[in-house]
Amino acid sequence: MRFVALQAGHQIRIGVIEDATVRLLPCAAGDLTDIIAAGPAGMERVQASLMLPDLPRLPLADIEPLAPLTRFSRDILCTGWNYHAHFEESVGKRGAQEVERPKAPTFFTKAPSAVIGPRDPIAFDAGLSQCWDYEAEIALIIGRDIFSPTVAEAEAAIFGYCLANDISQRDLQRRHGGQWLKGKSVDRTMPLGPYVVTADEIDLSQVVLECLVNGETRQQARASQMAFSVGELVAELAFGMTLRAGDVVLTGTPSGIGSAHEPPVYLSEGDEVIVRATGMGELRNVLRAADLVRNSPVPARLVANQ
Repeated sequence: MRFVALQAGHQIRIGVIEDATVRLLPCAAGDLTDIIAAGPAGMERVQASLMLPDLPRLPLADIEPLAPLTRFSRDILCTGWNYHAHFEESVGKRGAQEVERPKAPTFFTKAPSAVIGPRDPIAFDAGLSQCWDYEAEIALIIGRDIFSPTVAEAEAAIFGYCLANDISQRDLQRRHGGQWLKGKSVDRTMPLGPYVVTADEIDLSQVVLECLVNGETRQQARASQMAFSVGELVAELAFGMTLRAGDVVLTGTPSGIGSAHEPPVYLSEGDEVIVRATGMGELRNVLRAADLVRNSPVPARLVANQ
């Protein structure tokens, strides 16, 4: 099943994609977070709604999809260096943050305020950073609360998948003591969507993930090339830490990032970035000028420290 969020009148509604149409679920269904949190009963109510003969049906081509999830109980959970080729391409380019290839998953978080829809403009301000980079990723959504699970239990707890573009500011990422929160959490910079596909409809061994910038393919890899499988990632995250239904986990980006090129190729205002993957649709976003600096004294400090 594929769930999409859209604006219907003055409300954000959830629809189910069927072929080239969208069946609009009743308002009482709530948002996708409500459906996921309700567990099997929530999915049973969805199935019952789809049997209603008068359920509105909209042409898929006519809707403007929104981010499928907009309510989060915590930060977006993220994975770094989960494709070996991506780790290797930046060896010698991380400055004081060089490390050996990780033997366990590398985790960080990013603020939910970064999330935007699959067609929304990415907020861009050259005064904030000179090093804007793209990162195509597969995101997974946790379907039920889990704590210290086995790998099999962790994989079974995945509700579904969608796409994310983990837009990063590399100078900010490396400025704050080696942790990545600031360089990953700029407001209105992480496209998510375009819809959530339930886990039973995705065979990750067959999924190819791609990123294109202004029509040029920059990243391309199979999900099967992940250093740690999705079950292993979720099991490690939930080791001693409860994951909640509706939590979003980014699973890492493949090689081809802009900062690893010689010389680096960073994003600029007006660039169009497309992220797509087998069976998951595509994100299509353009970088648009926004005032992200305002009256902050930080840019002057950045220049002084160069």
